[in-house]
Amino acid sequence: ISSITGRLPSPSMDSGGVVPGLLMSFCFLVGLPGNIAVIILKPKFQQLSSMTQSLMLNLAVSDLLVMLTVPLWVYTVFYGWIFGMVACKIIRYYMYCCVYASLLTIVTLSLQRYMLVVHQQFCNQTKMRLILVLLWLVALILSIPALVVNQLTLNQELVQCKNMYSSRAQKMAILLPECIVGFTSLFIITFSYIQLYRKVKQTPFFNNPQTSRLVTSIIIVFICLWSPYSIADVLRVSATVLQNERLEKVFENVQDITGAIIYLNSCLNPLLYTFNSHICKCGRQMTLFTTQPGCFVTNVFHNCCINS
Repeated sequence: ISSITGRLPSPSMDSGGVVPGLLMSFCFLVGLPGNIAVIILKPKFQQLSSMTQSLMLNLAVSDLLVMLTVPLWVYTVFYGWIFGMVACKIIRYYMYCCVYASLLTIVTLSLQRYMLVVHQQFCNQTKMRLILVLLWLVALILSIPALVVNQLTLNQELVQCKNMYSSRAQKMAILLPECIVGFTSLFIITFSYIQLYRKVKQTPFFNNPQTSRLVTSIIIVFICLWSPYSIADVLRVSATVLQNERLEKVFENVQDITGAIIYLNSCLNPLLYTFNSHICKCGRQMTLFTTQPGCFVTNVFHNCCINS
């Protein structure tokens, strides 16, 4: 239409498009400069081990790559997709890959801190590089369905780049692994930080409001942002099993909104994981106690905290 008339098509202003569009726009305005600041300034990175620095940078890079696609999706919400089928598949694959990489990096950070603080197990730089390579490889593999199911479809007179399934079996085969990955990640992160929180509470020095707030905020924010999307996935799977097309459509619209909420995770990560690193900050203060008698536990936590 735009090529014939020379004008852009009228924007779609239905509520199902306005809410995700505004939410993604907010995430872009906050998340883009936030992640760039983390990559360039590396705030408080001098307090972290090389392992955690690698994970922090990987998280910021993956989140930044996610943010770079946001203006395109905001435009598509209001004006439709104008870039063709090939671009639809490639860009959606790229987006899924970056989102999965961000998610898996958070899972790895949680496990790393859990192993350091609770079990005092360390990982050298060589192993960390291997973990990062495997992390991106897994993200690339998990994103493959985006190359298969993404198609161009007409939605309220606008062309959209969306998932289109050839059969219910294909839909189940793609949504079910997505559900498993989402809930497994939620479980691992929640378990890791709950165990970390318990270990922290057992040590008098760690029993402070700053550390408690940080650990609690990480759990609550991640669960609040990812749970709606995972729940919507489960509801879509249930509607598909029941072969209820009306519920499938409703839950698909719900997932469009909850999918936009996931961008908030990439937007808030710089604040949660970098600018509020109180767990690592407290480690420097513990040097005051290392020369006192009977401080074996304190010394152990000092080493774990500094290297987290």
